[in-house]
Amino acid sequence: MEFGSILQFLENKNLFVTGVTGFLSKIFVEKILRVQPNVKKLYLLRASDATSASHRFHNEVIRKDLYRVAKEKLGANFDAIISKKINIISGDICYEDLGIKDSSLREEMKNELDIVLNFAATTRFDERYDIAFGTNTIGAKNVMCFAKLCLKLKLFVHISTGHLKENLPLVIIRPSMITSTYKEPFPGWIEGARTIDALTLSYGKGRLTFFVAGPALIIDVIPGDMVVNAIIVAMVAHANQPCDEVIYHVGSSVRNPIRCSSFKDYLIRHFTKKPWINQNGKPVKVVSKPTMLNCVSNFQRFIRIRYLPLLKGLKLANIISCQSFQGTYSNLSRRIKLVKRLVELYQPYLFFHGIFDDFNLDKLRTAAEENGIETDIFLMDPKLIDWDDYFLNTHIPGMVKYVF
Repeated sequence: MEFGSILQFLENKNLFVTGVTGFLSKIFVEKILRVQPNVKKLYLLRASDATSASHRFHNEVIRKDLYRVAKEKLGANFDAIISKKINIISGDICYEDLGIKDSSLREEMKNELDIVLNFAATTRFDERYDIAFGTNTIGAKNVMCFAKLCLKLKLFVHISTGHLKENLPLVIIRPSMITSTYKEPFPGWIEGARTIDALTLSYGKGRLTFFVAGPALIIDVIPGDMVVNAIIVAMVAHANQPCDEVIYHVGSSVRNPIRCSSFKDYLIRHFTKKPWINQNGKPVKVVSKPTMLNCVSNFQRFIRIRYLPLLKGLKLANIISCQSFQGTYSNLSRRIKLVKRLVELYQPYLFFHGIFDDFNLDKLRTAAEENGIETDIFLMDPKLIDWDDYFLNTHIPGMVKYVF
């Protein structure tokens, strides 16, 4: 595997990106513009009409802290570069030709695009729709059909946990559980937190007094900027050497695993030392020694013994006292339902015993180093992550700042 400078490769390339307001695609677009403002054009698909698509992109993406460093680096040229390099396209991947109504724009893209990137989050082909993420599998196929019509296409990059098999030069990127960025300028928080973010939020706000997980189990997490760097390096490597299909698992479970027990300790260490200050200006006290429940049956037993009798007592007292305890009863009932829902939702992650082979990604890293690529700019080796420093000084403080 041989390839030259990534920055030189990106110069004067036309890229098409779907899912432009999603977590990874935001980081990807920012990274491209920051490190190589001489990219020819970024065509960004947004599912809305043309006017609102551009307006929402600038409000939801460009004006966010994500672009703070890029603005500082590019200075007065930032707005001109955004205006010249970015083309916000109104469309929808659910439809033929991706719902792009402008025929001249469609022809321009088909004649000029070098690389198509489909940020699909997850794609499942056993159902028409993926309920958890709202991803339309028909949409993924529509993007591929559009890519086949692009005359200069060098590569189709599918970022998804799903699988595709088409007659295209294809690279699939399969990230594990994505967290905030590691070395890049902005944490990149997601609305609708992942497993560890939901736990961080609940524990830090004093709502969680126990953890449901196998302490020795590995949590396969990876910072978002490392995923984006892997996408860019793989994109450059395979655009020069077309392939039928290559799959890259991007995770940490092989090279630098982190266990559930370690993550629990990070939460305790942070919030006992730096408690969250609530809206009333008061520090929230967390449980310093939360109970560990290592299976779902233990969790169900714990709820049944610890909380259901109290809930039933409150319900009875509420009836006798003419609804005097309605607020307390409703609050406890809501919290019990929430934690049961969280455990149900995240059970596949909390008790997953597998690890993901990153052999292909390791080969890519090795080839990149041997070819002298800009490894300081495109860091993607999870072995270099200091988890203690990352969670205590970046991820958890970032959660408190941007999400709490």
